[in-house]
Parts: sequence; structure tokens; C-alpha cells
Amino acid sequence: MGYDAGERWRQNFRTLRLPDFCNLGTWLRVLLAVNGMALAMAMHGSRQASALVGAFAELAAYVEPITFGSLIILCGGQRWLSRLAPPLQALVVLAVALACATLTAALLAPLDDGQQSLLRIWFLTALAAVVMVAWFDLAARAHAPALAEARLMALTARIRPHFLFNSLNAVLGVIRSDPRRAETALEELAELFRTLMQDNRELVPLSAEIALSRQYLDLERLRLGERLQVRWDVESCPPDALVPPLMLQPLLENAVYHGIEPLGEPGEVEVRMACRHDRLSFEIANPRGTSDMGNHHAGNRMALANIRERLALFFDLEASLTTETVDRRFVVRIELPYRRGAAK
Repeated sequence: MGYDAGERWRQNFRTLRLPDFCNLGTWLRVLLAVNGMALAMAMHGSRQASALVGAFAELAAYVEPITFGSLIILCGGQRWLSRLAPPLQALVVLAVALACATLTAALLAPLDDGQQSLLRIWFLTALAAVVMVAWFDLAARAHAPALAEARLMALTARIRPHFLFNSLNAVLGVIRSDPRRAETALEELAELFRTLMQDNRELVPLSAEIALSRQYLDLERLRLGERLQVRWDVESCPPDALVPPLMLQPLLENAVYHGIEPLGEPGEVEVRMACRHDRLSFEIANPRGTSDMGNHHAGNRMALANIRERLALFFDLEASLTTETVDRRFVVRIELPYRRGAAK
């Protein structure tokens, strides 16, 4: 029993999972946890409220620079750190924290009157670093196979069955009058479903998402004809940007299904993309139907909730999805960090 537990611990250490140190959610969790530890220490050593404030302020003078300094260095070295073996990554995190603690202690020594010894600062810093690394590893293991991957696969956008039936009927409608167009449509449909059946757990280039979305819209245009008009404004967005797989297609499908189909007349879907200050922004706008569409609205909310949750799984707190109605047009806006694809 003891041997099994020891072997399991060694295996977990060899496969340690550290967080994305550039992620806003990681910073928030680390700051809350470390300051919470400092507050607990201040409460343990102070029996009066007046002394508690002073004790916490004294600890915060060390905690804040050590924490922010460590996070900044680890974020800057994120790519280099990811190339190391997991045990070495943990040792680097510990070394960075201790280095920041040493520098902070040296800077604050003239103001501290010797109240905080270097050994005590090292011990508390190492303890906090080990606790945070262990917590992030346990959280990642809890989410990875049993939750995050399963939920990500379940939440990956799936084309509605009505689209398949409508596309096949549209192909049948032109198979005699334009057999070449019908053949192209079937190839596009096969490519679309081939993408859906892939293991969509990794970020993909934006250029691939745009190409897939254009294929989808070509299939819908075969059925809707001139009723479906699309205006693209994507030139200012880098094609190498990495985005969640099947992010645009379900939004465009919502725009067609909830905006164009109920109109009964030509309608325009606008797609705008931009990159500013290492942030990507996407905006998709479509006409808003005036009639009560019942299940259409419920399906729209479910699809948007799924995409919002997938964004959170990929980017944590750094991504957002918002909606609003402007001038009788339904607008979906997405913001996420600009992550570049690996150079080929």
C-alpha cells in the first residue's frame, strides 16, 4: 500500500501540470490565495483588531512584491518554461519565488528593523509556492480527463440536424440543373462534417476557422440564394491567431437560423474581426426576427452559453462573449487574447 502511494506520488510529480502564468485568472487566484495566507498568519499572531491591521500590512509589504515579481518573471519566461520537464518547471517556479523573496528582503531590510529574518521569508515563500503549485496541479487533474476534456468535447459545436437535411435537399434541387455545383456542395458538406468529427481539443488557426465558415455559408447560400448576404471585414485580423475550434461556424449558423430564415426577404450578416493591443475582437451581427420564434430563442441561448463556456475552458477569465440588440440587429461580440500559432 505504501509502495503504491509512493509510486503514485512520483508519477504525479513527473507529470506535474502548471497553469498559464500569463492568464488573468491565474494571477487573480494566486493573489487571492497568497493574501489569504498572509491574512491567516496575521490573525494567528494578533489577538486585537488594531494589531491585526498592522501585522497584515507588514506581511503585505513582502507578499505583494514577491508575488507580482514572481508572476511577471514566470509570464515572461512562459514559452521557455513550457519546454522543460514538469519536475524542472516546479523547481524553476520555486527558484523564481525565492529569488524575488531575497531581492524584496534586501530592499526592505533598512526599513524592517530586523523583524523579518531572511530564513523566515524563504520558508514562508517556499511554503506558499509549493501550496500553489500543488493546488493548480490538483485542479488541472480534476478538470483534465474527467471534466474539461469531456465537457469540451460535449460543448464542441455540432451542426443542427436541420442543416444536414436542408443542405441535402438543396443539392437535390440543383443536381440536374447544375451538377458541378451539386458535386462541389457535397464535397464542402463532407469537409464540414470531417472537421466536426476531429478531436477538437486544441486551438486552431483563425484562417482555418474562416475557411470553414465560408464553406458553411456557401452551403446555406445554395439553399437561401440571394436572401443570404454576408459582409466580411477581416483584413485587419492576423490569420495566424489561435482560436477555439468551431467558434465562428455555430455563431454564423445562429445568425442564419435565427436572423435570415425568419425574415422571408434578403438579409445581411456582418462579420468583423480586429486585433488591437494583443487582443482579438469578433463581432457578428444579423437581423433580429420580429415574430415569436419560441424554440429558436431557446436554442440560441443554449448555443451561446456553450460557446461562452468553451471560451472559459480555453482562456479562463481572459475571454468574454456578450450580446446586445442594436437597431433591430442582434450582435454577438467576442474578445480573447491574441495567441500566435507556431511558426512553420
